Amino acid sequence: MTLAVRVPKELSARVPPEQRGTGLDRDAVRLLVSRGTAVSHHSFGELPRLLRAGDLLVVNTSPTLAAAVDGRIGHARVVVHFSTRGDDGRWAVELREPDGEGTTRARAGGPAGTEVRLPGGLRLVLEDAVSGRLWWARVCGGEVLGLLREHGRPIRYSYTERDQPLSVYQTVFALPSPDGSGSAEMPSAARPFTARLVVELVSRGVQFAPVTLHTGVASAEAHEPPYPERFSVPEASARLINAVRAGNGRVVAVGTTAVRAVESAAAADGVVRAREGWTDLVVTPERGVRVVDGLLTGLHEPQASHLLMLEAVAGRAAIDRGYEEALRRHYLWHEFGDVHLLLPEEPPHAEHCERNCW
Repeated sequence: MTLAVRVPKELSARVPPEQRGTGLDRDAVRLLVSRGTAVSHHSFGELPRLLRAGDLLVVNTSPTLAAAVDGRIGHARVVVHFSTRGDDGRWAVELREPDGEGTTRARAGGPAGTEVRLPGGLRLVLEDAVSGRLWWARVCGGEVLGLLREHGRPIRYSYTERDQPLSVYQTVFALPSPDGSGSAEMPSAARPFTARLVVELVSRGVQFAPVTLHTGVASAEAHEPPYPERFSVPEASARLINAVRAGNGRVVAVGTTAVRAVESAAAADGVVRAREGWTDLVVTPERGVRVVDGLLTGLHEPQASHLLMLEAVAGRAAIDRGYEEALRRHYLWHEFGDVHLLLPEEPPHAEHCERNCW
């Protein structure tokens, strides 16, 4: 089965597209489009022609934090990945080991009471396990967001070539949060968008609904279901989503984080209401989706739990077929790679009309 195949290392996007050649921008990636099991291949710049007037893109405005900080446990060097800030002031963190090549490898978590010395005289104390790799921890002697601004860097995994400035990990939709919160890892499905492309989409009648979901770490070795994350769906976005669903438009989420946010604000009848707080929703084929018609997403590792969400949106056959084509055509994976647009199947007459009415 396609989803049991391991992705070859050479298909990992090692640098952002704008660094692969002169004159390239963020949108210089390929776009795989799936309508059911029908697949087509495009450049990302063709997206405005693949959507229709009246369609709605739901985008995540969460900014990316410089969430990796060096520390020490005794004489041993560690890297702390700050994942999620809790309501009690603690942070969910992952401790990793430097691998000698500028990135990190997995490290056993805990035990409770472990103390990590951080820059600026701060101390991190592990208190309670969140999962096998994540711990709730308290920072003493200073404020975490200030620590990240002064000493943090973006989380980087071993498939990338080198460290990048934080700006590389911000999407065009990122907005500062009132309390300084953000995502430990970039909501990367939106990375290929440029201001120019957004303007073109708007000029063609495509609308945007901003939501926020602060995503936590998803280490390369652990393909676990997401744990609770903070989200917000504002009133204006809820109204817009409901209006599009009541008309003939399609609601297309930009990224799995946008799906999790909007589906967390949807009632059983599919009506979306303004909501904010914590969500522990895991979208699976059994649960299904209530609001989202389509999804723009990166290419995920075959073991990633995100694939269950993709299957909930488009069905297993569509995902199998799309990933088979992505491997065959050597699409690039991960946050700097190519993207996949999952759209609902359309009757043949609708496709014929679309081709002849542009």
